[in-house]
Amino acid sequence: METINIELIRDFLREGGDKYVPQLSVDCVIFGFHEQQLKVLLLKPRGMESWALPGGFVEQGQDVDAAAIQTLKDRTGLSDIFLDQFHVFGRADRNTHDSMRLYLESIGIEVAAFRWLMQRFVTVGYYALVNFEKVRLQASVMEEKIEWFDLAQIPQLAFDHNEIILKALNALRDHLDSKVIGARLLPELFTMNELQGLYETILGSPLRRNNFQRKMLSLGMLERTEKLYTGGAHKAPYLYRFLEGE
Repeated sequence: METINIELIRDFLREGGDKYVPQLSVDCVIFGFHEQQLKVLLLKPRGMESWALPGGFVEQGQDVDAAAIQTLKDRTGLSDIFLDQFHVFGRADRNTHDSMRLYLESIGIEVAAFRWLMQRFVTVGYYALVNFEKVRLQASVMEEKIEWFDLAQIPQLAFDHNEIILKALNALRDHLDSKVIGARLLPELFTMNELQGLYETILGSPLRRNNFQRKMLSLGMLERTEKLYTGGAHKAPYLYRFLEGE
């Protein structure tokens, strides 16, 4: 790692003890949908072997929601994002300090000087839904990589981040109709097959086509528009959009 990166990290750690609310963090599960796959945004902190979720700390005088929004904007370049707080992870045995200690030691930073980072942390979990095509990934100074992973191919992550993703996915499934998840993950116009593909990916199981279409139309949140003509011999499907305000 370049010396300038080490110094920037040290500057961040020096300020942290006074700048942030003690022992409180946010972690964000950022979902995108691309090529019929539900994806999760992960990052690789410098010096750590494992990938992790995007996260951050809460500044003194800052709303917790605002800290999560800033975390998302810093990594995706987007500010208008659907964001939902779904769980607080606060078990007494939640171990983040061992991994943090190994991380700091691996990049040559003295642990004793930054004890604020070695404490037990309670983290507030958020899930976010983004338009995959609009995201512009940007790693912070403390990260060497930031990438999308298919939900089915997520590796063993740092801390308890696999558990956080699982709880976020369960919350996403619970909110699938009530919060109109598809409106945030699909393009403005889509076919019923594309909408069904999104639902099947999130739920992890196939759905009967006729039953799915009947259910979605009965919810009153879709508007049918023109047909999608591709020049092929098959029947052209209709395009749909979510009604404004949904």
